[in-house]
Amino acid sequence: MEREEQALTHFNEQGRARMVDVSGKADTVRVAVAEGQVRMAPETLRRIRERSVAKGDVLSVAQIAGIQAAKRTSDWIPMCHPLALTGVDIRFADDGNDTLTITAEVKTTGKTGVEMEALTAVSAAALTVYDMCKALQKDMVIGPVALLGKTGGKSGDYVRSAT
Repeated sequence: MEREEQALTHFNEQGRARMVDVSGKADTVRVAVAEGQVRMAPETLRRIRERSVAKGDVLSVAQIAGIQAAKRTSDWIPMCHPLALTGVDIRFADDGNDTLTITAEVKTTGKTGVEMEALTAVSAAALTVYDMCKALQKDMVIGPVALLGKTGGKSGDYVRSAT
């Protein structure tokens, strides 16, 4: 994986952490999509699909958790700016066997992107699935979680290449 050498912007002249000043940047429409997986036993996934987990409707609760997490990302990630999100959508799909895929799309119009919000939304939704199903199965595996793409901003669009 080849990358351009870029200056690290989250450090001041003393080498200490700082929140980047984005006040001079233009507002643009920004969208980010992230995805993650939870691998589990087929029986656990079947119970999620059938809404027969004792704690309730796992996907509904995970969806709300993902939305809440996206809105509160700056409370978790120290250098993230608090953002006024204009949309958060959490979707679920499964392979019919043992893998639940969670996708989050986050939107805003602002001076900085929403990649961290999308990644946080997926992570919180996955952790909520684990929490609600841990009585059924403790060896579920969360991951990988990855940014699939983003649009808007000075750095332009990004689409994750197939691996």
